[in-house]
Amino acid sequence: MNEEHLHAPSGAYALDALPDDERDEFERHLRDCPACAQEVRELSATAARLGSAVASAPPAALKEQVLSRISTVRQLPPTFLPGVSAPQPTSGRMGRLPRLVLAACVAAATAFGGVAVWQHQEAWQAEEQAQRAEQRAADMARVLVAPDARTVTASGKGGAKATVVVSREENSAVFLASGLPELPSGKTYQLWFADGGKMRPAGLTRTDGGLVMEGDVDGASGVGVTVEPAGGSPQPTSTPLMLMTLPA
Repeated sequence: MNEEHLHAPSGAYALDALPDDERDEFERHLRDCPACAQEVRELSATAARLGSAVASAPPAALKEQVLSRISTVRQLPPTFLPGVSAPQPTSGRMGRLPRLVLAACVAAATAFGGVAVWQHQEAWQAEEQAQRAEQRAADMARVLVAPDARTVTASGKGGAKATVVVSREENSAVFLASGLPELPSGKTYQLWFADGGKMRPAGLTRTDGGLVMEGDVDGASGVGVTVEPAGGSPQPTSTPLMLMTLPA
């Protein structure tokens, strides 16, 4: 690891993505570099939050609701289950299905089918949320472990801190924050790329954590954070809370 890239592997180290020899060398560097040690702690905490975000537990009341609905559903005869053709009428009294029993079977099939559809929708939504979280984590990891990843940090009022990890090769940047003051309803933090003397929107957040900034880095020279109305603004409407100059 040459001197020029001595500070670069912090993202890869936080994600346990360094080979053994490079990890050992970087750990020796960490003992003498408080800035890299702090950066690794922040990146590791963000990675842990992303990992926990992927897990999606079912609602606590789901089991009780399903069981209570099932208790009101009469079991269907094997020859009249949903998806199975109903038996054809036969001659004789035993071949006639009483209307009351027929109505009960239809009601049971409808009720049970509703529960099944509801469960399927719940499971599908949970899976979709998990897939989105996994994709966000993968997008962040790609920037954090990029060979040319560079980091800039800034501090704001009340102990707020922000870190931006940028990779020109990936044409992408990751924003990490901690200690952001809670905002009133109807307000959000908005990120901006400073590009050619103009500010272009780069994402919204209301809480601590990390996200991949929206849009390509391109020739952006800096990153800013402002407080904007919910939904964001096309241009900043308030004084930036933090400004960071991106490395070339």
